[in-house]
This record gives sequence, C-alpha cells and structure tokens, in this order.
Amino acid sequence: MTDSTGLALTRLTLTNFRNYSGLRLDVSARLIALSGPNGAGKTNLLEAISLLTPGRGLRGASFDELANLQNASSWAIAAEVATPNHEVKLGTGWSVAAGEADGPSAGRLVLIDGHLQKGSGALGEYMRMLWLTPAMDRLFAGPAGDRRRFLDRLVATFDPEHSSRVAVFEKVMRERNLLLQEPRADSVWLSSLEAHMAEASVAIAAARLAAVDALQKHIHETRSASAFPWGLISIDGEIETLVSAMPAVRAEDEYRRMLADSRFPDRAAGRALKGTHRSDFIVVHGPKSMPASQCSTGEQKALLIGLILAQARAVKAVANLSPVLLLDEVAAHLDRQRREGLFATLEALACQAWMTGTDGHLFEGLGASAQCFHVEAGTLAEMKRKDATR
Repeated sequence: MTDSTGLALTRLTLTNFRNYSGLRLDVSARLIALSGPNGAGKTNLLEAISLLTPGRGLRGASFDELANLQNASSWAIAAEVATPNHEVKLGTGWSVAAGEADGPSAGRLVLIDGHLQKGSGALGEYMRMLWLTPAMDRLFAGPAGDRRRFLDRLVATFDPEHSSRVAVFEKVMRERNLLLQEPRADSVWLSSLEAHMAEASVAIAAARLAAVDALQKHIHETRSASAFPWGLISIDGEIETLVSAMPAVRAEDEYRRMLADSRFPDRAAGRALKGTHRSDFIVVHGPKSMPASQCSTGEQKALLIGLILAQARAVKAVANLSPVLLLDEVAAHLDRQRREGLFATLEALACQAWMTGTDGHLFEGLGASAQCFHVEAGTLAEMKRKDATR
C-alpha cells in the first residue's frame, strides 16, 4: 500500500457473525477479490465491513439477524484501519442482553481504539465507505427512499457529520408524529420539535446540494476518460429548493411555518408530509439524455458504477482521501473492456476495493499486487496469483 491518501483495512476479525463463527483476515493489498459459490459468505464479509460505518450496513438488517445461528446471543466485528495519518482500531458488536433496550440501535456497541462510544455516528469520523450490491441494480426505477439513502451515503463521504444530522432529524420527526396523535398536543412542545426539525433539515439539504454540486463538477471534468457512462444529477425536494433560493435562516423560518401549517394533514396521514425525508435523487443518463429509470438494466448498472467511481474520485480530489469501496458481484455482467476499465480506475484511485464474484476468472485482469481469496462455507483461502497481467 504505497498511496497514503486512502483508507484501508489491514486486519479484519469476525466473531459469530452470519456464517462466520470466527475469522481473522490480514490484508496487505488495495484491491481484494473474493470468489466462491453462492452462499459461501462473500456478501456477509462485505456486510461486516460496512458495519464499520454509521447505520445498519449494506443490507439494512436488524442487528439480531446478524448473529451466527450456532451462537445467536452476540456478534462482534473488529478491524485495524490504516488512515493517512495513523492506524485506528474500530470495533462494533451486539448482544442479546444489550439488545433488550429501546431504540433503533439497541444493543449495538461501538469502540474506537478501545474506547466505548455513545453511538455509531462516531465511526463516520474514521471510516468513509461506498458500496454497490445487486439489490441496487434497479435503484433508479425503484422507490425514492432508496435513491435518497444512496444520495446520503454519497454525501457522508464528503461530510462525515451528515449521517448524524439525518439521524437527528428522523428522531425528532418521529417524536412530532407521536405528539400529533395525542388528543391535546402541547403546541409549545410541537413548536420546539419543529424548530429542531427545521434546523436539521436545512443543514441536510445544504450538505446534499454541496455534495451534488461537487460531484457533478467532477463528472463533467473526467467524463471523457471514464469507461462508464456519465450522469446528470440533481435533487428534487422542497427544502433543497428553499435552501438554494434563500439564506439558511430564512429557509429554517419557512420550513417551520410549513410544519405549523401542516399539523392537521400530518396528523391525518400519521407522518410528516414535507421535509428532506421526501426528497428524491434524480439521475439522467448523460450520453443518451434519458432518465436513468428508462434505461435498460445493463445501462442502469453501468451508470451506477460510474457514479460510485466518480464519487470516489471526487472525494479524493476534494478531501485528499480515498474511501473504501465494497463492490458486490460488480463484474458479473460487465464485458471485458468494462472490467478492465473498472480495474484500471480502481488502481488509479489507489483506494481499497473489496470485490466479489462467483467466478474467479472475472478478476484475471487485476494487477499483481491484488489479493484474491476463495471463499467456501465461511472460510477464506488466499489464492496464488498466476494470472496477473499488469
């Protein structure tokens, strides 16, 4: 690992996680390929790595679902991570006893260099990560919520505080929703909650707009050199429109007014009908001038890969830091030219990328410095490289 601008896991330890009763994996490469049959545990490994960031990881599973069936009372993930400045030890885990508490993160423990943290948001200060899974192949044609969460992951690689802002907004919004259902809701408390929602929502919208602007600028500057189609991106949202049209303080005042005026319809609907939780991430296939949702499945996947790679390049250019990439089954439906373009881009980025596939031959174009592992029934065996071509 010669480039000092990227994050990279150097050791990963799993205990009772999914189909891994125990695993200790030492890594010395930037590009890692995991091949093996379906059900071997390739995606489980990527999921474990994704839980070293705030949130529920790349599958969004409940924490009690992640424990090994032979020991379902707890699980743990630990990693040693090389950063541009130093090495940090990250850890997270869950147990049945701790999971009896209330809240969406009940039972989850997070440690950084051995020190217990208040929540998973602290991980965002040390680990920036993007992922791509087969479930995302129809992202552009699916519900707006999926695209919005994808956008927020992009934003978090620029701004590690973004995930915490989203979590705060959603927590306060849930409290307001509950309060609205009371027969005589306290109007003073409602106003206080709405003020908190407005402050968080405007900060979320501003971060999204800044990230989209930075990414679009980078897409335009590098699109001719990419092996993947470039996109035109924007945000369709009331609060983002407010923030782009007026100072933040005025936008907060306007959103507070909107919330106060919509208490009756929100009570009837059982949810807030206006806010950054309703925004949509809009993507157009640039070369075809066609909405991404109308493109073929293959075109949508290529466009999505292009966005992930462009975001990684943009983060490196803006923050001088390459994020970790988790690319599940990324090469399965790419032709040879696109696979070679993907591998070349990853090498140029000097980021750490974890890739999976059922067929090890898909990774024959990786350079000699890559590490390839065969995964079988929750065990990993490093494969000797006889096929490196670069």
